[in-house]
Amino acid sequence: MAAAPSPSVPACGDLPAAVSAFADAFVDFAVSGIFFPTSSSSAPPAPTSPTTFLPSPSRLVAIGDLHGDLPKSLSALRLAGLVPPSSSPDSSPSSSAASWAAGSTLAVQLGDILDRGGDELRLLYLLRRLALSAEARGGAFLPILGNHEVMNVSGDFRFATPQGLQEFSAWAGWYRAGLAIKRRCGEHLDPQPRNPFLGVPKSFPGVKPEFWDGMRSRLAALRPDGPIARRFLADLPTVLVVGDSVFVHGGLLEANVEYGLERINAEVSEWIRGEGGDNGRAPEYVRGRDAVVWLRRFSDGFDCDCKRLEGVLEMIPGARRMVMGHTIQTVGINAVCSAQAVRVDVGLSRGCGNGLPEVLEINAGGTKVRVITTPPSEAWMYRKQEVEKAAAAVTEKTGEVKDGLALLVRESHGLKEVGVKA
Repeated sequence: MAAAPSPSVPACGDLPAAVSAFADAFVDFAVSGIFFPTSSSSAPPAPTSPTTFLPSPSRLVAIGDLHGDLPKSLSALRLAGLVPPSSSPDSSPSSSAASWAAGSTLAVQLGDILDRGGDELRLLYLLRRLALSAEARGGAFLPILGNHEVMNVSGDFRFATPQGLQEFSAWAGWYRAGLAIKRRCGEHLDPQPRNPFLGVPKSFPGVKPEFWDGMRSRLAALRPDGPIARRFLADLPTVLVVGDSVFVHGGLLEANVEYGLERINAEVSEWIRGEGGDNGRAPEYVRGRDAVVWLRRFSDGFDCDCKRLEGVLEMIPGARRMVMGHTIQTVGINAVCSAQAVRVDVGLSRGCGNGLPEVLEINAGGTKVRVITTPPSEAWMYRKQEVEKAAAAVTEKTGEVKDGLALLVRESHGLKEVGVKA
């Protein structure tokens, strides 16, 4: 007969929350090198509706598209004074990179964290940890959704890179290890850990087999109610109004405001959480050319429909400007329509423009606006890296230069070139 367990030795039934918290911390650190505050409950936090309206802070900062480039994103965060400075603009991230250094500043990141680079998951983890640090220190860091987040939740991986797929493959291995740890006490956990890989295809015809695991892992992580989508994307707003500034990745039209900004945020959040099913279609206002994450009417070129923009802003009480990402501004951050349209996507990522980091700063309740640019002492390093990268590309070129999903398609398929702005 087996001996009864000693009362001094805790049984598994006494430790479900601790086991779950350890597994989550183990996976987080293995994937990102970052520890998150632990919860005393094994249950996931209750879903929250995205924030839509906030009062004007004493200092407001806006950062454009990041596209999977962790070192350049850190440079932008340091340029804005949101994290401690570093001796090198291209230095590796450290624990201090997720430590908020900007007091009561409110910072908005204009979406497109995903695609075009190989640091997508590490970037999502870093930005979420930075948001928690900001909240604890009286500030706020608020990313919003871009079209590339919507594309990935929809299973559209056209702009994923081989490095990005490798990152998701590595995440999947660690996530499975975390599930195995939780299942050691599985019967005591409430709710039971869910396997996000169930029902996800194992093969992808037309894609090179060496990328199948990355595709499967990415789909499991980012589909509606996937663990990465639910944790890092579901609570992000699609539209955010801070004081007299409207932040949106693509732009707003009259129909969007009439439909309701809070309603758009809530419906997109519900979709990402999987409340329409794992294969639920994205809401109407984030699909199509005139969608809030796709519109270029006020960000492309300098001949914009200023009269229409003025009318849209008049529909939002107190709004004076619309701040947008999405469209790369080769001249840097700029404004048109009497500064009612402010465009902040400088093509920062090395996978999409490799522009010099710039950030927008709005002070004194919206009355003082300035652009913070990369200092010359750092700018020459980025230019040097760009020249070296171009020289290496010429040296290694053996045929057609491909980007995004074109790298993943078998050579024999003869992928037809399609012009797409995304």
